[in-house]
Amino acid sequence: MHITNNTICVKYSLIIATYNRLNELQELFASVQNLDFSTEQFELVIVDDGSQDGTKEFVTEQKWDFNVLYLHQQNKGPGEARNHGMRKARGNYFMFIDSDCILPPQYLREIDDFLKHTPLDAIGGPDTYHPSFSPLLKAINYSMTSFIGTGGTRGSKKSVTKYYPRSFNMGIKREVYDTIGGMGKLRHGQDMDFSARIYAAGFKVGLIPDAFVYHKRRTSLRKFFKQIFNWGVTRINLGRMHKGMLKPIHLAPTVVTWGSILTLLIAPFLGFGKYLLGLMLLGMLGIALFAFFQSLFTYKNIKVAFLSIITLFTQVFAYGFGTTSGLIQALQGKEVAKGFTKNYYK
Repeated sequence: MHITNNTICVKYSLIIATYNRLNELQELFASVQNLDFSTEQFELVIVDDGSQDGTKEFVTEQKWDFNVLYLHQQNKGPGEARNHGMRKARGNYFMFIDSDCILPPQYLREIDDFLKHTPLDAIGGPDTYHPSFSPLLKAINYSMTSFIGTGGTRGSKKSVTKYYPRSFNMGIKREVYDTIGGMGKLRHGQDMDFSARIYAAGFKVGLIPDAFVYHKRRTSLRKFFKQIFNWGVTRINLGRMHKGMLKPIHLAPTVVTWGSILTLLIAPFLGFGKYLLGLMLLGMLGIALFAFFQSLFTYKNIKVAFLSIITLFTQVFAYGFGTTSGLIQALQGKEVAKGFTKNYYK
């Protein structure tokens, strides 16, 4: 059944911005099909940002057991795609899900039950791995959720920073959109900017711990590096836009990155250089061992544990280089720092 108007008549609008991600959409649709929630209370809004991979045919030429709205626009980026979805959605809550996510059957039920006893204006949930994911995807999940990776800054019960819902698993009441408008122009980080504006407007924001999604993220180390590099650049943009969104903890990967590089460069010329180098390598070994055994305990897989060491250091150095690039561009007077833009998904 396809929707042609935006009168409020469902509880939740699941808004998916997508661009040439057909394979991921097929898995997402299959998971939506298995949701343990009344199909009369939600709709799936697909905003196609100019795909050329058969996305339109897949969405529109099949009969689905739930309400589907397909929207198309010329490539304008994920922020504007989500804005397009909000303009047309019929739900009281707009739920943003990344196209590379899979929903567990209880996803909407967990959200609905939580909101019945804890009313919130904006919500978010965790991301995790599915047992079917490849060893690399599980290793990437480790580095993204472990406390020694970005797990300590992404926002959770154990977060060391303020919680900002992100677009892989984020929801807002329609009233929020009506009050502050849609997402901004940032290519990366528009969801964090949106969350900061929601806080600034005085809305109630919270995490629903049991409303998780299975998040595939990037499927190669090259793609993962580019993604994290861009996040490092984005952190500088966000820090310039919102007070409190750039803290010392966010610059830790930059310190580690350049501290390591400088140690390698100057150690040969210092009398105590070998001790300095040894201390650095000992520290890295300690982190690697911690990551290995923490990952092994979590995933019960030696290959994943070894890959987790690689993804963790890839993450730290990519983020460090990204924030460095963002800082340099800011010092050059650029209004918005940019990361990888061409061939971003390759």
